Amino acid sequence: MPYEFRVRRRVEFSETDMAGIVHYSNFFRYMEAAEHAFFRSLGTSIVMDQHEPKLGWPRVHAHCDYMAPLRFEDEIEIQMLIAEKKSKALTYLFRIWKLNSAPPVESARGKITVVCVSRGEDGQMKSHQIPKSLADQIEVAPTGLLG
Repeated sequence: MPYEFRVRRRVEFSETDMAGIVHYSNFFRYMEAAEHAFFRSLGTSIVMDQHEPKLGWPRVHAHCDYMAPLRFEDEIEIQMLIAEKKSKALTYLFRIWKLNSAPPVESARGKITVVCVSRGEDGQMKSHQIPKSLADQIEVAPTGLLG
């Protein structure tokens, strides 16, 4: 059962600002891209339209702490850990590593909480139990990895 997922990529020029470093907002894009890849690795998507009712995963909390800048062409790894699993919510811990440093440098650390929701006929979102088929594939990371 997975509790950790990693994805690698390079920093694109368009992700940098006038100072030549990655704009802070792109760290949230990196985290979200890792989450999407994680769901795909489990054979599903964050857009769970194959379920009835259709399910989604809005964010209810997100933050990021920045430790070291990233620049164009840096090779990075986004590490995603399951920090908490509830019946209707998941909390992820992300660490973003700059790999082309010796040793690799932790550039940022973030946390995002998502809630599984369905949308009623009136358009209102309502929290929904995480489908068993998905919940059974996910476990919380060992405490030692989360510290």
